[in-house]
Amino acid sequence: MDLERGDKKPPPPAPRTAATTTTTTTTSACSGKKRPPLRDSLVALQPVLLRAAAALAAAAAAAVMALDAQSYTAVVAIVGTRPLTQTFTARYFVIANAIAAAYNLLVLLVRRRRTTASLVVRMLDMVVMALLATGAAAAASMAELGRNGNARARWNPMCDRFGSFCRRGGAALASSFVGVALMLALNLLSAASGAGC
Repeated sequence: MDLERGDKKPPPPAPRTAATTTTTTTTSACSGKKRPPLRDSLVALQPVLLRAAAALAAAAAAAVMALDAQSYTAVVAIVGTRPLTQTFTARYFVIANAIAAAYNLLVLLVRRRRTTASLVVRMLDMVVMALLATGAAAAASMAELGRNGNARARWNPMCDRFGSFCRRGGAALASSFVGVALMLALNLLSAASGAGC
């Protein structure tokens, strides 16, 4: 009642003790306070490991497909008595993986010197992830066509004749999709760390 009429003043706030200050400094990460050094080093190490693994997966996919020696030439039409042939290659898939691997290695090297702008790297991470995903998806659709064919278009499957090519292509596809997943995890980690502060 006295407080409602204004007769009594509210009690002063309790003084902060050393225990409460210590807990605040260790738990608040975005207010500029210090965190434990082990946690800082583990959090800083996650993007580096993800980026290195993504670069390795993309480089492995590019190398396997670039060194795959078998090729496939198909007759697409017959003009008179002369057949027109078409050779199918997977260059876009190789180039997309090579770009992703080179980009991740470049960012790893430049980040050591701490001269990169974080926003630019985040935007380029998304672009490279999209490039890698579209390259892997396009190669996967062609691999499915090569493995099963298309009866309506009268395209016969080719993996029964080019078995080693298809096996190596499948391994490269798996490696490329691992790279896509790692780039996605890197983007999500980057977004989460940026949204927290």
